[in-house]
Order: sequence, then structure tokens, then C-alpha cells
Amino acid sequence: MQARLLLEDGTLFVGKSFGADAEMTGEVVFNTGITGYQEVLSDPSYCGQIVTMTYPLIGNYGITRDDFESIRPFVHGFVVRRHEPVPSNWRAEYSVDNLLKEYGIPGISDIDTRMLTRIIRHHGTMKGILTTSSKSVEELKEMLGLTTIDELRNQVARTSTPQMFSSPGSKERIVLVDFGAKSGILRELTSRGCDVIVVPHDTTAEEIRRLHPDGIQLSNGPGDPKDVPYAVNMVKELLGEYPIFGICLGHQLFALAAGADTEKLKFGHRGGNHPVKDLASGRCYITSQNHGYTVNEESVKSTELEVTHINNNDKTIEGLKHKKFPAFSVQYHPEAAPGPHDSSYLFDQFLEMIREHKQNEVRKPRQAVLAAAVKGAR
Repeated sequence: MQARLLLEDGTLFVGKSFGADAEMTGEVVFNTGITGYQEVLSDPSYCGQIVTMTYPLIGNYGITRDDFESIRPFVHGFVVRRHEPVPSNWRAEYSVDNLLKEYGIPGISDIDTRMLTRIIRHHGTMKGILTTSSKSVEELKEMLGLTTIDELRNQVARTSTPQMFSSPGSKERIVLVDFGAKSGILRELTSRGCDVIVVPHDTTAEEIRRLHPDGIQLSNGPGDPKDVPYAVNMVKELLGEYPIFGICLGHQLFALAAGADTEKLKFGHRGGNHPVKDLASGRCYITSQNHGYTVNEESVKSTELEVTHINNNDKTIEGLKHKKFPAFSVQYHPEAAPGPHDSSYLFDQFLEMIREHKQNEVRKPRQAVLAAAVKGAR
């Protein structure tokens, strides 16, 4: 069956259909990962997007239950150069084709993905419509023109957990605020023995306080951070009260809560091969990324934030920490699956921050008593 991808600039790609017989609109983006297409498909941060894989062969190792990063895929379409319908891998349980069919997601193969990637890099991400229908190009253009950016938003509410749940542990209690969290974040925390409580995206500061956390983890998620102002207010209220660690969208929300600003990138960072420099050590880490927005560098200068990491390709901000409060964030994914795993140490850094915060909280009453005693003696 034939499939077509029409971009809002009028560019039309005609290829072969796989996955669902369907028609979906979304923001067309590209991912530079060589492996990990299942993790890409199941990453909630791709909600509302039509994802192009720059690596030419997709589907060769199939799909396995153990590699999902969320309960289901949220992409609006999948674009590849070559689709392999018969996987060859002892772990494979079914194919990419089966997965997309199950969730009503269309796919297109046998198109020039290099050309598509160059268009996105030159013009920036844009709306597109992926269809297996027989509608005319004029009809598709009209449909795409009627689709507003607002219709492609509200992704956080669609990907977040609808209710609170816990993953019990014996060590630090972490409240993980789910803005569209990847399973890898929960795995990293539970593997360190943390008592994790996952809460919905719209949980208030007071509701989080009632859970008596030792620290707060702000997850990744899809879309524009300014679309969730209630989350910014929640972070602003809890900043300084609890140690906070933000990842991806959580990083942007932390920045907004601290008074910085965010802006949209031309074509974003998506893939598992992005170099990031740690400004303190000078070391370069290879990171997994998936975001279309960044923290504005100029806006950070008027805040209490300090830049800790930058992208070695375009020098955008990749990490922040607060100068006064126990809080930091990174734009990339330290929980990356299938990898790279260079930055998983950040979870250990978060837990160490929590322990130091606890010790400081214990010291404060003692210091107050000593100060009162000295004052009375005088």
C-alpha cells in the first residue's frame, strides 16, 4: 500500500506504507540514533510528532516487551528509509509493523530520509500529515492548513500518569513528578533503593508536601514548557524547601521557576550521540537527547542560576544549578536507554545532595540553640 507524507511547505514524499492504515498530523522531526527505535517510539516526549529516523535500516531487531520506555507509543507517525518486516533477534516478540498497527500509528518507508532531514535542518521543524488515504494533495494541504499548533499541544496531560502510584524502597523517598516520564528514570531511582512515589503532572506543592519527600524529581515530557504554567508555580513554591533534580522538560520548568526564559530551537536535539561539556571538569559526555526547546542563555544572567553544562555542537545550555538552593537540572537524559550511560552518575549526585540537605537541616536547630545560649550568656 502507498503512503504519503506532506509537509506544510508543500514538499510531498511518496513511499510504502507499514503500520496502521491511518492518517495523522504532527510536527515532523528527526532522530539521529543508530539503535533504540523502540525506545524512541515509546518515549512520551515524542507525543504529537512524526519521527524520522536518519539511520536507514529500522525494524531489523524487532520489538521486545522489556525495552519499552512507557506503556504505549505516543508518536503520530514513523518515517524510515528501509523498513525490515521480519526481525532477526532472539529477544524479538513481534515487529515494528505489528506495534504500529496495534496503536493506530501510520508508517512510511522507501523515501529519501536524507532529503527530509536536510529540509528540516534548513527550514526548521514543521507540521506534516502522514496518510495512507487516496485523498488529493489539495485536500491534504487544506487539512494541514486547518491544523493549528494548539491542536498539537496539551501533550503533557495526555502522557502523564492519571493517578499516583508508588514503587517502594528502603532508602530516600523521591517524589517523581510525571510530565511524560520515561521508565528509565524510575528504574535508575529504584535500582538505588529509593522509595519512589510517582505523581501526576498537575500535583500541587501542598499535595507533594503531604507525601513527606526527601527529594523531588522533575521528569522529561513533551512540548513547550510554557504550556504547563501550573508546574512552574509548583516548582517555584518548593524551590529551596526540598532538593530538586530536573531532566529535559523538568530542566526547562526549573529554569522558568528560577526566573529564566525558554525558547524554541530550529530543529531540536534528538538522538543518542550529542556531545555535552561539563564546565567544571572540562570533560565531554556523549548524551541521549530529545527536546525542541532550550533555556535562553541571556535570561540566566539575571537569575540565581549557574550554567554547568553546554552543548558542544551549538553551545546551548545543557545543565543548570541553583547558587543558593539544593537544585540542579540537565537538558539531556542520564537515564538513557539503550544508551549512552555516561551520565547516570547524576542520580548518585542527586542522592548525595539529599543527604547533605538532611544533615544541614539537622544542624540548623542545633546552631540556633547554641546561638541562643551564647546570646544569653552575654
